[in-house]
Amino acid sequence: MSVVAWILQIVLALVFLAAGVTKLARPRPALVGAGMAWVDDFSDSTVKTIGVLEVLGAVGLILPAVTGVATWLVPVAAVGLALTMAGAVVVHVRRKETYVPPLVLGVLALALAVIRLGTPV
Repeated sequence: MSVVAWILQIVLALVFLAAGVTKLARPRPALVGAGMAWVDDFSDSTVKTIGVLEVLGAVGLILPAVTGVATWLVPVAAVGLALTMAGAVVVHVRRKETYVPPLVLGVLALALAVIRLGTPV
């Protein structure tokens, strides 16, 4: 199970790191142009905060496991990312947009949290 967990950790970390850095690096009009129309419903600071949370979550999935320090942070980061994706699902449902990608990411993050709560890193 450890190999599956590591693969899931790495994939989720890469996805959330890319998404977070994109939100941090690009202005809102560029995000809208890239298909993230939902950013029109939020302030610049909220979009940047979501980006920071995604980057911190990505780091939290990998760094504690690699260093062996505070490994309890891995499932905490996974739960935090799952909650972030739950919020994303709500936003997309309200906007009548597809909500499948954040739903899948949230379920995978939650699965990783359950796996890592039951097995050591």
